[in-house]
Amino acid sequence: MNKLSSNWQYTEHFHAEPEPITRARRLSLEFGIAPVSRATAAVIASTAVMTNAKKICELGTGCGVSGLSLLRHLPQATLTSVDIESEFQNQAKPLFQAAGIAASRYRFITQDASQMLPRFENNSYDLLLIDANPSNLLGYIEHGLLVVRQGGSILVPNALWHGQVADPAARDSITTNFRDLLAAVVESTAVATSLTPTGNGLLTITKLAE
Repeated sequence: MNKLSSNWQYTEHFHAEPEPITRARRLSLEFGIAPVSRATAAVIASTAVMTNAKKICELGTGCGVSGLSLLRHLPQATLTSVDIESEFQNQAKPLFQAAGIAASRYRFITQDASQMLPRFENNSYDLLLIDANPSNLLGYIEHGLLVVRQGGSILVPNALWHGQVADPAARDSITTNFRDLLAAVVESTAVATSLTPTGNGLLTITKLAE
């Protein structure tokens, strides 16, 4: 293993998590869901704090790993979480309760994210995490940039898609979607972007003032 790989492995195992998030990870594996990694969860939790997020939205509830992480250090923040699978959300709810998060601070919506996101009010969220079906990735970003306020950010886990994005031989549709997204945002003057290899890749898109 080279030093870069060792650094990645060390980073991924460095972060400790509270029991509700650990339980959410175990449930995710049981349901065949790939949750954000521990390092990715730590980064999105820190990003939520740094942006002083009060209103957060996520596309893809899963069993609650990312949602619990987003609210972990923000006792006043609220979360709107969208997932097409009600069973996943039913598994997540007791874990939010176990984490001491009041029911008034989170709202689970069972709906296709591509249909729900355009219904949200413009400039209504400080932070948006997109971990939904990547087949509609560019559509999520297009509407997401309307939904987040100026200075707000969009977080996109899995942005390197299992190493496929960096592999020129990989030409499947999902990999192409991520490549198209990265090409679009890196050239845009309307956003500031960063891409890190954390977890499966994490893209941060921050909406600039017009």
